[in-house]
Amino acid sequence: MSLIKSISGIRGTIGGPAGDGLSPLDIVKFTTAYATFIRRNSSSESNVIVVGRDARLSGRMVLNIVVGTLTGMGFDVVNIGLATTPTTELAVVWEKACGGIIITASHNPKQWNALKLLNERGEFLDDAQGKEVLRIAEAEEFDYAPVEKLGREQKNYTYLRRHIDAVKALKLVDVEAVKNANFTVAVDAVNSIGGVAIPKLLESMGVKSENIIKLFCDPTGNFGHTPEPIPENLTAIQDLMKQGKADVGFVVDPDVDRLAIVMENGDFFVEEYTLVAVADYVLSHTPGSTVSNLSSSRALRDVTQAHGCTYTAAAVGEVNVTTEMRRTGAVIGGEGNGGVIYPELHYGRDALVGVALFLTLLAKSGKKVSELKATYPQYSIAKTKLQLTPEMDVDKILKAVEEHYKNENLTTIDGVKIDFEDGWAHLRKSNTEPIIRIYSEAHTMEKAQLLGEAVKQIVESLLG
Repeated sequence: MSLIKSISGIRGTIGGPAGDGLSPLDIVKFTTAYATFIRRNSSSESNVIVVGRDARLSGRMVLNIVVGTLTGMGFDVVNIGLATTPTTELAVVWEKACGGIIITASHNPKQWNALKLLNERGEFLDDAQGKEVLRIAEAEEFDYAPVEKLGREQKNYTYLRRHIDAVKALKLVDVEAVKNANFTVAVDAVNSIGGVAIPKLLESMGVKSENIIKLFCDPTGNFGHTPEPIPENLTAIQDLMKQGKADVGFVVDPDVDRLAIVMENGDFFVEEYTLVAVADYVLSHTPGSTVSNLSSSRALRDVTQAHGCTYTAAAVGEVNVTTEMRRTGAVIGGEGNGGVIYPELHYGRDALVGVALFLTLLAKSGKKVSELKATYPQYSIAKTKLQLTPEMDVDKILKAVEEHYKNENLTTIDGVKIDFEDGWAHLRKSNTEPIIRIYSEAHTMEKAQLLGEAVKQIVESLLG
């Protein structure tokens, strides 16, 4: 069993002893710590916290404990029930709440669940705020409300519809163009809330219900496959697309903040290119800067510069990307895992926004998905890791790498990224394992793998 405490929230497996997984006692402890933090630090005058959950098996149990704990701390709770992560983020803003909790372990398997913690802007807590929540929990530095000041729960299950309406209302979403294209669309939602959200969005944009092919769209929490939307987990939709049954396939993770696309021929559009394609469309209508994280494809930089605009890289992590987007006034940004962040609606990864903008682009282009993909700079990313012993000083190792490559173009805001003329390598330490992750990119997978292995060998030589 595992319990991972990080700035982005509390994640753990269900079952087992307290402290050795996400037990009911741990849920109470960390929910209380978060409520204490919000009481002390929120700039909002509201006493409301929004709570939503994905469809995983433990979701209802965790939600009941979270709601009870928050009301026990004197907060009023708006329980929005089954909801995507971006829906919950928007609900915080629309409710003018002082915070929110999303009950989801994102792409982790079904035995996992998590508390993802939001501020009054419906965005994830930053590094310092997350650490303060953990400190409060460790110190058990909290007091519950007296009986006359207990909070109340209100249920409001209208927010998914409001979210879809807000996506459709975006200026760059052309419902009429999508309707006229008469697309057939396959959807794999891994039997979570995306199985409700994505088909409803598609129908509202004019895709006929009989033209929506649903795979794993029953929100039972019994995931139809390993939930992370990466190629090795998506054989069912790939096989379907190879049969020529749909124009495009969309895959989302359990909380619907990541979007993967499968082309009409069954090949993968590649998660990295979800953001690239959407950004290309946005920049063609609203020129401006873009942001992604250091481990994301160089293709976004190339597309941005082709539009005469400026690209910036941020440290890995959604909160780091959104911080940089605000600083630069970016019109589009996100992460290479299929996470599209479009500030025109909100500062959060949102697969519904990604679907709507991509379908609009596809309809207006008149191209097949594979033809569209061929118009973008072609890169491949390879991933490897270097196993370390727990006593090794990872920061010292990365410093040695930085010294070795001092004559190259380096970025050190998050590990070490080495930019070569025809590719790059990014080394960063894992937050959960004694390993260094090594990502590398080049114009072909073979070159990317060779680059990653070459950098790995250099690190191994530095270790003696």
